[in-house]
Amino acid sequence: MQNDPFRNKLNDFEFHVLRQGGTERPYTGEYWDNKEPGTYFCKACGAKLFESETKFDSRCGWPSFFKPAEDSNVTYVNDSSMGMTRIEVQCGSCASHLGHVFEGEGFNTPTDLRYCINSASMTFEPAADTDGTVAA
Repeated sequence: MQNDPFRNKLNDFEFHVLRQGGTERPYTGEYWDNKEPGTYFCKACGAKLFESETKFDSRCGWPSFFKPAEDSNVTYVNDSSMGMTRIEVQCGSCASHLGHVFEGEGFNTPTDLRYCINSASMTFEPAADTDGTVAA
């Protein structure tokens, strides 16, 4: 991991989450309760990941989305760590760990999916108003 091209771009915690598959504690991430309109991007490579229109409150303590911005912008890996089987979500561009996706939890969303994503794996760009200024 010392030769990882993202080593110098990310701080130690971000590197742990994105490149080593770590996670942040619930309700501690920057975006878990963000309700501003805008777009979320991969913190490692800048790929577009999620739109705020697909974010919902799942009360789990991590940002939750019901679909990615583009299907090709995320990839899926079977994860059998921590004594359970889950589906890991990775950035489709740089293979950085983002979080996990869960299905069938009964949330009232169009996809019945919950992308549970670490705030540390993303940056957020607020939407611009029609006059070009950033929405407040």
